[in-house]
Amino acid sequence: MYMWKRTLRTMSSERFLCLREGQEIAAVDMHYLEGGAAAGTVILLEDAGLTETEVPSLLHSLDDDMLPGVDLDTGNLTFTVVSGRVLGNFEGAHDDKPA
Repeated sequence: MYMWKRTLRTMSSERFLCLREGQEIAAVDMHYLEGGAAAGTVILLEDAGLTETEVPSLLHSLDDDMLPGVDLDTGNLTFTVVSGRVLGNFEGAHDDKPA
């Protein structure tokens, strides 16, 4: 039902996109904390058609498929869930001219 794609990974964090039927429906930023816990921010993309009742299955899917070291059922994994839309990707200006 849900397909997870890791888009970024550091020593203490990861970013995932969730796809359903080839459409991006959510983005997740995970942060791994001291003591083995993890906290994530889930952004439900507003035009993706995901209902609030589907959120628990989405979170359990991420937990089961991508987060082997933590578990919603044991309490060492927490999520903040928000709804939003992508405005774009923004980067600092690149000036290739010599100084």
